Amino acid sequence: MAANLKEVRERIKSVINTQQITKAMKMVSAAKLRKAQQAIVQMRPYTVKLNEILGHVIASLGGDAEFKLAKTREVKQALVIVITSSRGLCGAFNTNIIKTAVSLIQESYGSHRKEGKLSILCIGKKGFDYFKKHYSDCQIIGDHVHLIESYKAEPTDKLVESLIDSFETALYDRVQVVYGRFKNAATQFPTSEDYLPVPKINLPHTGKKKLKADYLFEPDKQTVLESLIPALLKIQMKRYIMDTSASEHGARMTAMDKASENAEELLKELRINYNKARQETITKELLEIVAGAAALGG
Repeated sequence: MAANLKEVRERIKSVINTQQITKAMKMVSAAKLRKAQQAIVQMRPYTVKLNEILGHVIASLGGDAEFKLAKTREVKQALVIVITSSRGLCGAFNTNIIKTAVSLIQESYGSHRKEGKLSILCIGKKGFDYFKKHYSDCQIIGDHVHLIESYKAEPTDKLVESLIDSFETALYDRVQVVYGRFKNAATQFPTSEDYLPVPKINLPHTGKKKLKADYLFEPDKQTVLESLIPALLKIQMKRYIMDTSASEHGARMTAMDKASENAEELLKELRINYNKARQETITKELLEIVAGAAALGG
């Protein structure tokens, strides 16, 4: 019985230590989430407005201009960008993003994979580890851990510039991105979006008569578009990374909160078991004392 008591005590101590870690991780994730959420709140209006400006410019051209980055062609070589976190302990967050990417590959690029014409670019170590292990027949491009762990613009801009060059030189005919879209701390959506060629931009309908914007282009239409579109692509990639980062911290905060609650429930159960075992030990010792006293008295 003493051995059983010692075992329960050790388990209680272990659960308390684990609970302290999960509570600390929850607090750290909450702090990081506030920072990431603030960055997204500041980024999204700018992205929406840039999309709107680009949409108005394209609409004003009336199909008069062409630009390489929006030109669709037969998909001979494809690239899927998968953005995950580099750390675990965030529930099913990374698993859900990977499942979405796997589903996209199976539905859209099954034949490309068989022919060795599919590449996967991973941003974040978790996605890189998975696809490196299970998709050895595809070209896996880096883990780019520095991008998911930092909000610096320069490394992201360089990545986008290399993607633009790859698309323009027909190294890739289509590029899609799979990432975790952030809604709130408790809700994140694994999402796939077209990246290149640039998808058609739909302007919001206001219900009013659509007015054609009258723009003066300096130096010319083509140059304006060739400047706007790369800028939009860079902003979108930053948004994907920020969304995924905020989603990671939200998922980890939720997971650690649940883990702390489970540890508390387990502690209650262990303490009850400990008290029962201790009571049994005391009762047994009292019975032995009473029996010994009775024997001596007899």
